[in-house]
Amino acid sequence: MPVYFFALSQATEINVTKAILVFIVLHLLIFPSSNAYNSYMDKDEGAIGGLKNPPKATKQLFHVANILDAAGLILSFFVSNLFLVGTLIYILSSRAYSFKGIRLKKFPISGFLIVALVQGFVTFLSVVFGVSNPIPSMEIFNYYLLPALASAFLLGGVYPLTQIYQHDDDKKSGDISISILLGYVGTFIFSALLFISANVILFFYFNGIHKLIQFNLLQAFLFPTIVFFIYWLVRVVRDEKQASFENTMRMNIISSLCLNACFITYFFYE
Repeated sequence: MPVYFFALSQATEINVTKAILVFIVLHLLIFPSSNAYNSYMDKDEGAIGGLKNPPKATKQLFHVANILDAAGLILSFFVSNLFLVGTLIYILSSRAYSFKGIRLKKFPISGFLIVALVQGFVTFLSVVFGVSNPIPSMEIFNYYLLPALASAFLLGGVYPLTQIYQHDDDKKSGDISISILLGYVGTFIFSALLFISANVILFFYFNGIHKLIQFNLLQAFLFPTIVFFIYWLVRVVRDEKQASFENTMRMNIISSLCLNACFITYFFYE
């Protein structure tokens, strides 16, 4: 959702109807389908997503994922061809990430890159091209490359933290996440470096379009997230058991609320 609101806040001319359709496609169809398909392939029994004790994954979950993806593609067709392409890329990459025959999830670096680029970079551009009226030209497309790249870094910074409590389950299934590769403390350091990189990119972007007030607002809104990030890191250094599902969900909620609030506030600083 933060990627959606960030892209929406940076789009020049918004078609409200398309903006609503894009929101529905992403948040009510494609994202839930991705989680459903991943849970079905993994046969999750431990905590996953927002569920500490998920129900048993059955064949029905697989059928639901297919129905949601089909509905998402059909609705995407009525938004724009470029948004349809972006939606298709998301679905295919998501399935390649979990599908047993490909299982990008087993490869820490390639799996991480696919998630960051598709869920951050591609999704940002898909939203911009989906909600804009008229569709931006290639010259304007170049204008969006920096914020799309920053979205990839932000998503990439959050993603390893969402894997930090799943080390044991991932190892049992033979998957090597980027968080396992980095270790508990290494995950925090890596995420911090990506967050800093995203901040640097956004500084150059907002400075280039003469909207540094938006960059300053971002720093203010992110302050609670930074405080909890440091607090959580200190606890994990003292006790690795603090790299738990509960703390991961707290981090997700705080960061999502702060980013969403920030990007929605951008609409008042045109």
